[in-house]
Amino acid sequence: MGRPEQQVNVRFAPLALGHRRLYPGHVRRFAPIAATLTVTAALSLTACGANPSPPAGLVSVSNGGCGASWHVAGPGPYTFQIYNAAAEEGDVDLINPASGAVYAEVEMLGPGTTSAMRLDIGSGRYAFRCSFEDYDPFNGPTETVAGHTAGTAGIVPVTQDDLLTPAKQYTAYVSGGLAVLAADTATLLADVRGQNLAKAKAGWLTAHLQYERLGAAYDAFGDFDAEIDGRPDGLAGGVASAQWTGFYRLEYGLWHGQGWPELTSVARTLDADVLALRKAWPNGPDMQIQLLDLGLRAHEIIENALQFQLSDHDDYGSGSTLATTAANITGDEELLTLLHPLLVTRYAQLPAVYTWLDRLQWLLEKYGYQNGRWLSVASLPATAREQLDSACDQALEELAPIATITEPRGV
Repeated sequence: MGRPEQQVNVRFAPLALGHRRLYPGHVRRFAPIAATLTVTAALSLTACGANPSPPAGLVSVSNGGCGASWHVAGPGPYTFQIYNAAAEEGDVDLINPASGAVYAEVEMLGPGTTSAMRLDIGSGRYAFRCSFEDYDPFNGPTETVAGHTAGTAGIVPVTQDDLLTPAKQYTAYVSGGLAVLAADTATLLADVRGQNLAKAKAGWLTAHLQYERLGAAYDAFGDFDAEIDGRPDGLAGGVASAQWTGFYRLEYGLWHGQGWPELTSVARTLDADVLALRKAWPNGPDMQIQLLDLGLRAHEIIENALQFQLSDHDDYGSGSTLATTAANITGDEELLTLLHPLLVTRYAQLPAVYTWLDRLQWLLEKYGYQNGRWLSVASLPATAREQLDSACDQALEELAPIATITEPRGV
């Protein structure tokens, strides 16, 4: 059972954070909440230009100040109903005023809209921070909650400067990976020209897995990614589309008995696209890895593996999607290694991330790699597929908070 419902008397003005978020009115909580109870908040502030009559029972925020006063009776689970009385969209965070650690936040709260901020308040010092467009972030008054009761843990924000070194390191990792990839696709092209089917198939797998280890950079590759690793989904004619190029197109041809002249043309185009990407990286238009994407990709790489590889969607004949999933894990762990200095002090569940990625890798090798070759997802028994999906799901659960923790913020 939760602790008794807490009554809150709060008077608010605005708080802010000067960066874009993904979901209007989205609320983040930075640690598990044992229980959540709704509290009644008293309104006592209406800023200049704000709606003079906000809905009853809500906490009003605006750009006229960040809380004239507020109080909670003691530790416990609380829900603040945050109402934006300003004319601008804003963000509201509950922070530790000494360290800047964030306990909970309401993001992209539109004018005249309301969103709940829920958290378990422990003993300590708290303040609200508000951020509205065209206003610098600022804090409201500090509230001290007495006692020695633990609550929701705060996360010290990661800044853009914190992410510059990991971004630079990952860019260098991709540059090295593209050099290896270019050599692999050149060998693959030679094997196809030599009409050696066994060597061409082996060379295709080597080159494709090398590309799949570069997962956090896909968006930064721009159109090159669709040309090099695009699917026929949505193309007129599907697998017969002349617009379909890249690894999956060559896979389809090699494993479906297409003629060598056609295969040579596809392999030549693939090799040329890889060389063009290597030449353009990382100074081509919009090719820099976005700082926001570093933590986001840690989750998305494995999410895509579940959606497209473990589902067998991306098997165009080679039966290699389990091998691709293993390559995705390698790429994900490279990214996590670079982010580790930032995560180790901010994310208590980080060891569980590695535990479940290791578990997924172990299951891939146990069920998918037999007698020196990778098996297809379709050939696995249902129990094996269920275990793989379950391990991947749990890895995704553990990876999910990393995007929030590593989102670059102003402090």
